[in-house]
Amino acid sequence: MKTAAAFMQRASSPTVWLVAPLLLVMVVGFDLPLMVMLGQSFVDATGFTLARFREVFEASAYLKVLASTFRIALITTVVCALIGYPLAYWLRRLPTRWQVVALALVVIPFWISILVRTYAWIVVLGNAGIVNRALLALGLTDSPVSFLYNELGVIIGTVNVLLPFLVLPLFAAMLKIDEQLLRAAESLGASPWTVFWKVFFPLSVPALAAGGVLVFILTLGFFITPAVLGGGRVSMIANMLDLFVNQMPNWDLASAISAVLLVVTLALFAVYLRLTRVGEPT
Repeated sequence: MKTAAAFMQRASSPTVWLVAPLLLVMVVGFDLPLMVMLGQSFVDATGFTLARFREVFEASAYLKVLASTFRIALITTVVCALIGYPLAYWLRRLPTRWQVVALALVVIPFWISILVRTYAWIVVLGNAGIVNRALLALGLTDSPVSFLYNELGVIIGTVNVLLPFLVLPLFAAMLKIDEQLLRAAESLGASPWTVFWKVFFPLSVPALAAGGVLVFILTLGFFITPAVLGGGRVSMIANMLDLFVNQMPNWDLASAISAVLLVVTLALFAVYLRLTRVGEPT
């Protein structure tokens, strides 16, 4: 009775009624379509079925797209880590006022449309772009280098978009590392190189791993960058879903592929939450 009374009291509070419209929008706009999508992937005219999932995992064309997506996501994550970790470490060592300037330069791309930033790479890396014209002028190549309309172009554009998602949280985690631990190691005779590898780097690994998982998850759902910089030659899951939904259409198969992507994303998100908890100070 007390539990029911407490529930009724919370339900009648003004705060609940303020949140109710937002909750209704989330249920109708997100949860309901998601449930319909999952139901369509598991149910057909005869009832429960796994036929659509068997079709996804038995068809070599779909498996190639899945493999291509995960390969691009993995390469993008590694490249972001190789570029982002030194950048975050350099930001940490800057004076405070220069940190603000450098962080502003990292954040500025968020103010520009992804579509605009993606098309900008065509100007830079196209056959008549800035890079190829410079290579030809310097005599380093006899013909334009194919930077675009392949996996290389997609990876370059994706890294450009997602690098801040790794740098910013990693930089924040590095700032939380206690300087006294580093000074204690130095006072015991450790060299700066030893202090970094034995003390600083292990403490920053959870944040680096969490940022890497976040970049990997975001890459799985990329659509605009592969469509523009891939030139229709690089197929990823989002582009395949667009094909099944808008051109074929095959909603049942699109639902099954979406369900697979959802499961993978949720699993990776659970890993991300685990890593962020590990990285938090106790």
